[in-house]
Amino acid sequence: MTSSFTVHAASGYEQLMGRWSRRLAPKFIDFVGLAGGEKVLDVGCGTGSLTFELAKSGDLTDIEAIDFSPVFVAAAKERNTDPRVTIQQADATALPFADNAFDRALALLVLHFVPEAGKAVAEMRRVTRPGGVVAAVVWDHYGGMTGMRMMIDTVAALSESGRQLRNRYCFQPMMQPGEMKRTFVEQGLVDVTEAELMIRMDYADFDDFWTPIGAGEGPLGKYMTTLDAAERERVEAAVRDAYQAGRPDGPRSFANVAWACRGIVP
Repeated sequence: MTSSFTVHAASGYEQLMGRWSRRLAPKFIDFVGLAGGEKVLDVGCGTGSLTFELAKSGDLTDIEAIDFSPVFVAAAKERNTDPRVTIQQADATALPFADNAFDRALALLVLHFVPEAGKAVAEMRRVTRPGGVVAAVVWDHYGGMTGMRMMIDTVAALSESGRQLRNRYCFQPMMQPGEMKRTFVEQGLVDVTEAELMIRMDYADFDDFWTPIGAGEGPLGKYMTTLDAAERERVEAAVRDAYQAGRPDGPRSFANVAWACRGIVP
C-alpha cells in the first residue's frame, strides 16, 4: 500500500514537519496514556518523533516502529541508541505482527497519508490485545493549519491547479470533525474519544518556512515540482508576500490544531 506523502531526504522532512511532530508527540502521549511494562507499536514512525519520545519512558519494555518509507526507516535506525526500540520497513495496512502482540498501537501524523486508512486502523486493532489502546492523531488541514493554509490559499488564488491542490490538501482522509472517531467505531473499537491538540509552529524567517517546500518535500513541495521555473518563482514571491504580510522578514508563529482519537480493543 503506497503512501501519498512525498519524501526526498530525511533532513528536508525534519525541517518541513519533523520538528513539529516532536512538539506534538508529548501531547499525544499524554492523551493516549502509558503504563509500566507495556509493549507499544508506532505505526508510521517517520524519522522517530513519537518512537523516541516513547523511549523517554523507562517503564516500557518494548517499542516497535514501522514506516513505509525506506528513507525514514534508515534515518530512524541511525538515530536509535535504545535496545528496546526496533525499527523496520512495513505497510500500515498489513502489519507484520501477530494478533494481540501489543498493549498500545499508536499512529502520529500518518493516517491521512494512507489511502485505506480504515484498513490501517483495523490492523492496529488486530495487533493490540483486548483491553489495549489504539490511537492516532492527524493535522486538521482545513481548519487548523494556519501557516500551511496561508500558502495553500495563496496558491489557489493564482491558478486552477492551485485550487485543485487546495481541494486535495484540505480534504485528505481522517481530517474532518468526527471522521476518525467514526472510523474507529466502524472497526470495532469501544469507548472511543476524540480531542483537539494544539501546538505552535515557529519560524525564524521566510526561508525557514519555505526551504523544504521549495525543495519538493511533502504534498506542498510535490506541487511545486509540477510547475515550470517562471511559475515556481511567481508562487514563491506570492507566498513570501503572504508570510511577511507587509512587515520586514523575520520570525512568525502559527497555531496548528490536530485531531486525536483513541479507542479500546474489546
